[in-house]
Amino acid sequence: MFFLLYFVLLIFFAIYSYALVDPNLTLIQSDIWVGFRNSLVDLGYYHRDASWLLYLVGVVLLFVFSYFFTKNFKKFDPLRIAILVGLVSLISYPFLTHDLFNYMFDAKIVTWYHQNPYLFKALDFPQDQWLRFMHWTHRTYPYGPVFLLITLVPSFLSLGKFLLSFLLFKVTWLVFYALSVYCLKKIDKRSAILFATNPLVIIEGLINMHNDLVAVSLGIIGVYFIFKQREILGRFFILASAGIKYVTAPLILTSGRNKVFQFLAFAGVAAILIYMSLWVGIQPWYFINLFVFLPFPLRFILPLNVFFFGLLVSYYPYIRLGGWDKLNNVNLQHSIIIFFSIFAAIILLVREVRKKYV
Repeated sequence: MFFLLYFVLLIFFAIYSYALVDPNLTLIQSDIWVGFRNSLVDLGYYHRDASWLLYLVGVVLLFVFSYFFTKNFKKFDPLRIAILVGLVSLISYPFLTHDLFNYMFDAKIVTWYHQNPYLFKALDFPQDQWLRFMHWTHRTYPYGPVFLLITLVPSFLSLGKFLLSFLLFKVTWLVFYALSVYCLKKIDKRSAILFATNPLVIIEGLINMHNDLVAVSLGIIGVYFIFKQREILGRFFILASAGIKYVTAPLILTSGRNKVFQFLAFAGVAAILIYMSLWVGIQPWYFINLFVFLPFPLRFILPLNVFFFGLLVSYYPYIRLGGWDKLNNVNLQHSIIIFFSIFAAIILLVREVRKKYV
């Protein structure tokens, strides 16, 4: 019964994600699809108060289920949960970002146009119909070469077809997500369930499909092999992780279960995240990178759920107020994130004080 309720919640989120589908995007040439899309577009674009309420309730329920799963981790199989979450995510839409479409087109520049995305941008191919629903068409490839190599596989197999590419990219993310859960299960079952059910991972990683999830997955796989005393293979995966967005690069300091090096790696990643937040801008998906430390005995992820909740709530200006085109909306998002980060820091501090003195 509990799994059924969780399944219903995941289906709800998958359906709701189309409330902010780009009106210029046609996934399927079908009257049924058009009717479905138009009804949800009406909700997402013209009844934003109701849309925001549905999103907020959905996020709260995801955290409730995640807490229950993590609290009772001995009763559940992390891989079974991951398969359920992953399969449902295949029918979802990246409703809070357009990054997926950039990933797809960047790979298409190689597999279809036979050009270098580090030198060519989407605007260099104005005849391509995908540009109708893409953002950031003016930039060249901003990520490391490892991510490009990974995305070439689904892009090549899709034969230039948008819907097939869309689905194959989703399958690729699902594979990395499942591999992460598998490796974490081998290290610590509770951590595996925490990762599999965490709303930030599900929404920003699987639904919105930010490539931070792929980087974190490679990092977790690398740590798993290091723990298995397969140092060369482990460091290969960690370097591959760093070759996507560089945030996880300090993980290379990991040396078995040495807590000093684990802390140094964490401090390095935290420093990069702080730098990015201050100089590039605070983005909720950046903090998926913290999950790469789940294999370590740094028990801070679960108390950070307050912060993760704040990251997801920070989409209020986008969902309720209509986007990021106004500076006030961006400032409001940053204010929400800062408030919840301070709140989470206080909770962590109180927790440590109680542990030490009470």
